[in-house]
Amino acid sequence: MIEPFDKMIYVTRPVFPTIEEVTDKLRDIWAAKWLTNNGPQHMMLERELKTFLKVPHLSLFNNGTIALIVACQSLRLSGQVITTPFTFAATPHVLSWNNIEPIFCDVDKETMNLDADKIESMITPKTTAILPVHVFGIPCDVDKIQEVADRYGLRVVYDAAHTFGVEIDGRGIGTFGDISMLSFHATKLYHTVEGGALVMKSEHTKQRIDLLKNFGIKNEEEVVMPGINGKLDEVRAAIGRIMLNYVEGERLKRKRLHEVYNEELAEVEGLKLMPKVADNVKLNYQYYVVRIEEETFGRSRDYVYGAFKNFNVYTRKYFHPLCSDYTCYRHLSSSSPANLPVANVIAKQVLSLPMYGDLTEDDVRKICAILKSFRS
Repeated sequence: MIEPFDKMIYVTRPVFPTIEEVTDKLRDIWAAKWLTNNGPQHMMLERELKTFLKVPHLSLFNNGTIALIVACQSLRLSGQVITTPFTFAATPHVLSWNNIEPIFCDVDKETMNLDADKIESMITPKTTAILPVHVFGIPCDVDKIQEVADRYGLRVVYDAAHTFGVEIDGRGIGTFGDISMLSFHATKLYHTVEGGALVMKSEHTKQRIDLLKNFGIKNEEEVVMPGINGKLDEVRAAIGRIMLNYVEGERLKRKRLHEVYNEELAEVEGLKLMPKVADNVKLNYQYYVVRIEEETFGRSRDYVYGAFKNFNVYTRKYFHPLCSDYTCYRHLSSSSPANLPVANVIAKQVLSLPMYGDLTEDDVRKICAILKSFRS
């Protein structure tokens, strides 16, 4: 008989710096008397992140959603953009906010990322870009996506919200495509409480993005384009500078928990574990997800999700429902289940399990024992 946890085990918990570290940085901000608009903390964080992430240019934002909206604006995207239905709501929403029609393409059955082999079939004369998502920190097929984009003259904007610190062959994930968006939300491996960034290849693109995120203001007397307020303030930038010191330690803790999950669940029939990646990929281990195949496991994903709560374990059906099932997108022809057979299967199977550095290996082993006890 497995006893419930005597504490709530959530799917994720934020990494907290010490209050003393935050207080020290607040003293610096108070001494500078500068709270926003490209203050010293903001400028230093941009430089530090460029180095850490191995990217040429970076622009900080107040959150990832605003950043992605601005990315579309900066590239003057229009018409239709091909994207995945298996993602957080913000991904297609940023297209709608730019008066762009999201065209949903099916996903790969192993990686759960946009299926690069199916992109070409979704291209129309109205297509201007591809918006893939590195789901759960697993890199997309960046080479094949770029090859398709180059052949059709399309832009590539990556939703890289899950991939802080991920690398391919030692190359920062943000260097692929035209622009990549990073999320610094509190639930992420690295955070600024709320925040985000765009990574881009050219200085010219950065200059345009910096104008767009600050109302299009060039100087005291010139507004050169209709912009938005997407700036990151000094307090959150300072916390971000502190949190950079925590990233690698947290990543290694999660890597070990990831290994424990794999050890405990590898032989369980009906469970499909996180996809394996090539040796040249450095992961961040932000998430651990399983796919529950009801026919062989003997229970549905929804049953497991509900039953876990009896043990004070709170998982998440991440991502369910598909974005193509939202009422605001259901009417699109690309939202048809016939167009998205793989995504529709995965959305009914996927379950995100608890993953954060404060979990112990014993906690994870118990979570796995509980999961295995559900099998019929």
